[in-house]
Amino acid sequence: MTTIANDPFALQDPALLRRQPYVDGRWRSGDGAPIAVANPATGASLGEVETLSPAAVIETIDAAERALPAWKALPARERANRLERWHDLILQHADDLARIMTLEQGKPLAEARGEIAYGASFAKWFAGEAVRAYGEIVPTPARDRRVLVLREAVGVCAAITPWNFPSAMIVRKTAPALAAGCTIVLKPAETTPFSALALAELAQRAAIPAGVFNVVLGDPPAIGKAFAAHPAVRKLSFTGSTRTGRLLLAQAAEQVQKVTLELGGNAPFIVFDDADVDAAVEGAIAAKFRNAGQVCVAVNRIFAHESVAARFTERLAARAAALKVGNGLDPDTQVGPLINRAALDRVAGLVDDVKTRGGKIVAGGKPHKLGGLFFEPTVVAGAPTDACIWREEIFGPLVTVTPFRDETEALRLANATEYGLASYFYTRDLGRAFRVAEGLQFGMVGVNVPFVSSECAPFGGVKASGIGREGSRHGIEDYLEIKTVWVGGI
Repeated sequence: MTTIANDPFALQDPALLRRQPYVDGRWRSGDGAPIAVANPATGASLGEVETLSPAAVIETIDAAERALPAWKALPARERANRLERWHDLILQHADDLARIMTLEQGKPLAEARGEIAYGASFAKWFAGEAVRAYGEIVPTPARDRRVLVLREAVGVCAAITPWNFPSAMIVRKTAPALAAGCTIVLKPAETTPFSALALAELAQRAAIPAGVFNVVLGDPPAIGKAFAAHPAVRKLSFTGSTRTGRLLLAQAAEQVQKVTLELGGNAPFIVFDDADVDAAVEGAIAAKFRNAGQVCVAVNRIFAHESVAARFTERLAARAAALKVGNGLDPDTQVGPLINRAALDRVAGLVDDVKTRGGKIVAGGKPHKLGGLFFEPTVVAGAPTDACIWREEIFGPLVTVTPFRDETEALRLANATEYGLASYFYTRDLGRAFRVAEGLQFGMVGVNVPFVSSECAPFGGVKASGIGREGSRHGIEDYLEIKTVWVGGI
């Protein structure tokens, strides 16, 4: 292993650690204020990254526009080959990529490795979709005419990705864009830039041409405005808060850009009276406390049938209390730190709010004894419906359990939110499985499973949780335009 003196990353391949934006096939010096990055588990500095001014971001979009014709004209199989090479390189460097992620984001190393594999799967999947973006020949009433339906790249795309999945969300947005023949300019979260830059380094090694995949760093509002205002940007993809998504949607309307928005969630988790309670407890632990609850599809509100509520709550509280909290580099760690002080204060405030309204803390309930940004895995029982944790996305290791009487009430409680991203329920009744899955007003439903994401399945929400779908064969559609060609004189 080659290391650098005082290098906190100590990577097997130090060249993966980049500190400059990746623009038009080169590492560009910044002309904006640098961003300091810290390890949320220790507070230790990980160094700085250089940023770009709004003018330099516009120049990057211009570069993507220049690269578009050649990349779009490249045969689909050749684009697919580049994506497959990127996929292979990501997996070959999975250990280094996972270490970078854990250091800058905080999640346990095992979770980080899982995210790297999950993210890479989108490059492989959309390499396949690149050669299957078929057109059509439509029958017409006129004998001397034919109608062709072509699917063409939408053009230059812009993407804004979050800090909670700093690798997977990048590949999930970039791979379909490149597969379709689009070029892309990506802005990762300023909290976790090193993961994005490492992926750009591997994209360069995969022979993805200059200007096709670009990574810019800088002031988020300024970059968002540049993305929305530039006439070459025809598609905007964003994962983040509903508040920011609404703002970007309004800005994108000025250029009538296509948008994919994956926004906030307030996931319900229903445990029916016929459920396997032990399986439901394990499912709730997985769906709630992964990444310290900092997941858009994480469970916020658990509803347990009154006949099993006490038993379920007791077992859930015991499992939550037994979770190992610590530095993500510790192989025994199951729950890492929150991303920053604001996140910790928010979770503590939600706990205080629910306690003042009569909720009972049955596990955790306070900052962890480790100090810093660690918070105890927390379970609350009896939270009243006016408590903030009923209405707001929690984004932390906190969940509430509420009893219900029947299926109708469970659906009413689950759907009582502006969000509609993910939902979960446990039952052994086949008829109920279909009724409840169809009755839940959410884009994704997990029936007896705690995970609802894969490269082969559509991912996305309804209501205030977003627009469009990522992953699956549907994930490439928003990066394609349909062109109708009429041919006469046949």
